[in-house]
Amino acid sequence: MRYNDDEMEAFGRDELAPVEMLNALFDARGWAHEQINDDEITAEIKGSWSVYQMRIVWREEDNALQIIIFPELKAPADKLQNIYTALGLINEQLWIGHFDLWSSNHTILFRNGSLLPPNGMLSIEQAQTMIDVAIDEVERFYPVFQFIIWGGKSPEDALAAAMVDTQGEA
Repeated sequence: MRYNDDEMEAFGRDELAPVEMLNALFDARGWAHEQINDDEITAEIKGSWSVYQMRIVWREEDNALQIIIFPELKAPADKLQNIYTALGLINEQLWIGHFDLWSSNHTILFRNGSLLPPNGMLSIEQAQTMIDVAIDEVERFYPVFQFIIWGGKSPEDALAAAMVDTQGEA
């Protein structure tokens, strides 16, 4: 889900405070978003599989930016063991970020934290890459969870089925 953000060229600055940069990026992409406070922004992104809720939190004291995407998936109690197994298999393949399961409500999510330079500024290229990579990972692995939750597949079969790459055009 890569975007060409020509609109950002008109923004005119190479780096901004993280929440300010993400507001500008989301405006340029036409995504519904809301700045919760100086350190947090939420957005709604239409993906191929679902509408994803994104929450981004900036921790100035650590120069850390955390992106969390909620793909609107909840694991039923009887599928928890298979979901935990799938999380392990999926996370082995990820270089950036990880999938997780919140124990309180069985919500499946993707999370990635990034350290920014000492000046705490975020470039448009960094912002675009962070957001696009997070969305791409959710898009890539969303079917695994569908196959387990709704299709009754084992974690191994679900992962194998979801990772089939199609060749050519239909």
